[in-house]
Amino acid sequence: MSKDIILTDKGTHFCGVFRAMNSPCEILLEAPNENLASQWLKFAVTEVWRIEQKFSRYLLDNYLYQINHSDGKPFYVDVETAKLLDFAEHCYRMSEGLFDVSSGILRKVWCFDGSDHIPDQVSIAPLLPRIGWHKISWHNPRIILPMGMEIDLGGVAKEYAADRVALLLQSVAPKYGCLVNLGGDIALGGVRCNDDCWRIGIESPDGRETEELSLSAGGLATSGDVHRYLLKDGKRYSHILDPRTGWPIEQVPRSVTVMANSCTEAGLLATLSLLCGREAENFLDQQDVRYWCLR
Repeated sequence: MSKDIILTDKGTHFCGVFRAMNSPCEILLEAPNENLASQWLKFAVTEVWRIEQKFSRYLLDNYLYQINHSDGKPFYVDVETAKLLDFAEHCYRMSEGLFDVSSGILRKVWCFDGSDHIPDQVSIAPLLPRIGWHKISWHNPRIILPMGMEIDLGGVAKEYAADRVALLLQSVAPKYGCLVNLGGDIALGGVRCNDDCWRIGIESPDGRETEELSLSAGGLATSGDVHRYLLKDGKRYSHILDPRTGWPIEQVPRSVTVMANSCTEAGLLATLSLLCGREAENFLDQQDVRYWCLR
């Protein structure tokens, strides 16, 4: 994980660029001078890296690793983790089992790198008994993971981090606006000087068209298979997997962007719409949010 932060003065605001959660990230913030901008940016980025360190599925010595290797014994989580697990349970119920943080184990056979390597049912089948939130005993703050099961909070941690950092910046600099962009998941905080808005572009999957939005509050999240997919014999396989079958959801939109009251809410609705496959637009129409669905 790179610890480099590049700060640039854009005239009307400062821009800090860094990497986190396997994504290019940036934080735009208003500040009275460069010294304060640098202080606030380091404070914000350190928090992003803390969340990544704690919940990354790629690390072998972090908090999530301890939970996933609790060997069927009760594990008592902290308040922050408990909130994320409560949210994960809410997502599971709301999606009728399609949004399942225990399904990350399918990455053992699926690698969405743009190649034509499609796993067979023989390799997928042994993983299915190790998937299912309903098999996990969760009674806040105690979790018991059956042997062989694990949780993957990658589907909620990035949006949570964006919202949290925006709130933290708002707490230390309430008179200034900020925009937190973690790999396309965006949270806004504070109020910009002169009541101005942040301008954000939404790009089509082929990169040919960009729609510009003007936002002053809330969150924006995008989910899709523009960069994560497999292609074989002319058929495109989305990285959105059905945890009940272990196979990609059919007829998934290439990209869905949702605007909501928070990045966490936007991310949830974007992901749930993809899980609806061909019915994605119908699902979003029922949510009373502004969205862009590209196929």
